[in-house]
Amino acid sequence: MLDECLDGLAIRPDGVYVDVTFGGGGHSSAILSKLSGKGHLYSFDQDPDAEQNAFGNTEGKKNFTFVRSNFRFLKNWMRYYGVKQVDGLLADLGVSSHHLDDASRGFAFRLDAPLDMRMNTRAGMTAADLLATYSEEDIARVLSLYGELKQARRMAQALVKARQQNPVATTGDLQRILTPMIDPRAQKKELAQAFQALRIEVNHEMQALEEMLMGAIDCLAPGGRLVVMTYHSLEDRIVKNVIRSGHTDGKIEQDFYGRLIAPLKAVNNKPIIASDDEQESNPRSRSAKLRIATKL
Repeated sequence: MLDECLDGLAIRPDGVYVDVTFGGGGHSSAILSKLSGKGHLYSFDQDPDAEQNAFGNTEGKKNFTFVRSNFRFLKNWMRYYGVKQVDGLLADLGVSSHHLDDASRGFAFRLDAPLDMRMNTRAGMTAADLLATYSEEDIARVLSLYGELKQARRMAQALVKARQQNPVATTGDLQRILTPMIDPRAQKKELAQAFQALRIEVNHEMQALEEMLMGAIDCLAPGGRLVVMTYHSLEDRIVKNVIRSGHTDGKIEQDFYGRLIAPLKAVNNKPIIASDDEQESNPRSRSAKLRIATKL
């Protein structure tokens, strides 16, 4: 939904914008094409591969800054660069096609590879580390909370039992342990949910999202746009809560007269979804929801 994202940002040529999910650079390149020499784009990504893409695709552009960092530190980095307010911020959440296609990263169950799943390969525990050290209760919590799997407890029991014999070290190991507990008719869906749950925990994605959104509220100029694309209900719920109330838990605050106190206003009351043509050409877009808000 590139066009919808750009429309949502309402880009001014001399404005200051942030793309907190650089990835392959598609969104950033499109934003840069609409900026004049007086405008500026800051793009975040903690992935070394994304960093290589950035330097290859934007070399020589003086109105572009790549920030090698998790987007949870948005506010700190804007302060570091002396940016008091930004005119728009874009976040395309979730895992990129590059991560899914690169077997060495361990994001996809269809490719047998080391069970890594880190967005930032320079630091942090891998999914294999998690499965080796978390208690049965904690593994069940992760699978239930972030994967919404009904059989999370049974899966956790099986994983803990299996690791007593051999480490759960590869995506293939994980798939072989979980498959017997999954209805064959839902195998791909539930394996994807289990991998999603581990990825979210490894990368602390929900906590990072909450911190980024609260930082975005502080960084946006009045009238500035927040554009966020989500791919599962957990992300979408947080984004919806922040747009509606200014709080990640959705807590509503009212003034003396009962009027809603909120820093943002939704531009689209219902999320925008991809067109039929885009869903056909890009299956990942079938689960995408685009929410747009403006800073009051």
